[in-house]
Amino acid sequence: MKPAMPEQAELVERTGLLADSSFAVGETRSCIMAGWRRAVELAMSDEEIATLTTLSRSRTELASRVSRAQMLLAYRENPSFCAVGQRLGVHHQTVQRCVQRALADGPLAALDDRPRPGKEPTITPEAKAWLVSLACDKAKEHGYPHELWTTRLLARHAREHGPAAGHACLANLVQGTVCKILGQEEIKPHKVRYYLENRDAEFEQKMAEILCVYREVEVLKKASAKGKRRGKPVTIVSCDEKPGIQAIATTAPDLPPKPGVHATFCARP
Repeated sequence: MKPAMPEQAELVERTGLLADSSFAVGETRSCIMAGWRRAVELAMSDEEIATLTTLSRSRTELASRVSRAQMLLAYRENPSFCAVGQRLGVHHQTVQRCVQRALADGPLAALDDRPRPGKEPTITPEAKAWLVSLACDKAKEHGYPHELWTTRLLARHAREHGPAAGHACLANLVQGTVCKILGQEEIKPHKVRYYLENRDAEFEQKMAEILCVYREVEVLKKASAKGKRRGKPVTIVSCDEKPGIQAIATTAPDLPPKPGVHATFCARP
């Protein structure tokens, strides 16, 4: 640290300010223009220095983390807020805040932003529960020609009918918020999954016979491929059990989404 000039030393003695070579001191009408500050010693372990050195040279880390790592390393070499700020092209108060955070929480913790309180939630838990319950119904049950909800349609329906149901906070509901609420409950009302229900006591035996047929077909195909040179082709014909019957409806009602059980509508073919 540079020695203070006689005038500065006298002013420091008279005002009780501590000196730091980063700042100049002068007198104005309010007595002091800028005070010198004490250089704070920042202790770091070898591990922390190695981690900060790696981060300061990284090309993939966040720019804010890289910049703060460079500040701490530069301050360790030259404990002056102003000198480090001039070297790295940032304001000396930015360096000071970073160093103070490192002293309070540790050098590595100082690399990340402090948690922010954020905006208070405006949608009540009751309104979210009402929206999730609505998503577990089909859109056609509420007078729409659509079979299933889309997030855009669900948001519009909630804006139009939510206030009347006692949830005024849904009057300005947007599609993105609907996606977040449904995502938290793992509900996807715009998707359908099909399920098979085992109602046949002889299902396993029949399944084994069908798989055996598939295996025989595979063996015949391989034998045919090898026997083409000897002039013994094999023809395989496959047909549906009931080609004249078309499936026009499901054999069981659809299962609505249930939080924690299944996220989509489940239909039985």
